Amino acid sequence: MTTVVPEWAANAATALPYPLLFATVSGAHLYGFASVDSDLDLRASHVLPPHEVVGLRTGPDTVEHSGVRDGVELDIVSHDLLKFAKLLNSRNGYVLEQLMSPLVVVTTDVHAALKSLAPGLITSHHAHHYLGFAATQDRLYHRIGQLKPALYTLRVLLTGIHLMRTGELECDLGVLGEKIAYVPELIAAKREAEHGPLPARAAAHLAADVPALRADLEQARDDSRLPAYADPAAVAQLHDLVVRTRLAQPSTATLSSPSGVS
Repeated sequence: MTTVVPEWAANAATALPYPLLFATVSGAHLYGFASVDSDLDLRASHVLPPHEVVGLRTGPDTVEHSGVRDGVELDIVSHDLLKFAKLLNSRNGYVLEQLMSPLVVVTTDVHAALKSLAPGLITSHHAHHYLGFAATQDRLYHRIGQLKPALYTLRVLLTGIHLMRTGELECDLGVLGEKIAYVPELIAAKREAEHGPLPARAAAHLAADVPALRADLEQARDDSRLPAYADPAAVAQLHDLVVRTRLAQPSTATLSSPSGVS
């Protein structure tokens, strides 16, 4: 099923108060199981001007906005480039997915440069992100019994396994779970309702499959050919990119001389 992003998504993202380097769609739309009433999750990176970085009064390293547009709940989160780069270099699968999302609503040359550096920043330790995220979603599923966290648990574990085995990022559960017989049924049920219950017949499958997938991810991590640490050359290029991008921003700060000094 092709994901349709509203035409107004780019306008909503660029309404944030700083220049955007990119904005992409994350959440259920990226994961392949957006429902008819799903939120639209936009994730972005902006760049603060120099005078909001080097002085006493600094700008926000994270900007958030939420609201409703055309009946769709909208959630936008944007990190300043420096914060985003630090997260990207800290084995954070979440920002990696935001950066590499194929659902792009705003892009720039800096976005392209970040994406080109991403392969050198992926490590076997990214598995820890996916193991931790899966554990959180699995606990939520057992607490509320809804389909959504169950699907998130499967998606996260399968994404982690695929990343560890191939070094490539895949977030669409429809692709990842094509060999799991009951996944299409669960995706179809989720598309009908954002907070619907888990079909009863799927509970037994999950009870067996989630621990097995967790073990598979741990094994894939241990067997992975991915390096334990990011490529130093990629980290150095990321640093240079942050510096160049920051210095290229115009500063609107007003400079005045002290009284009596010309």
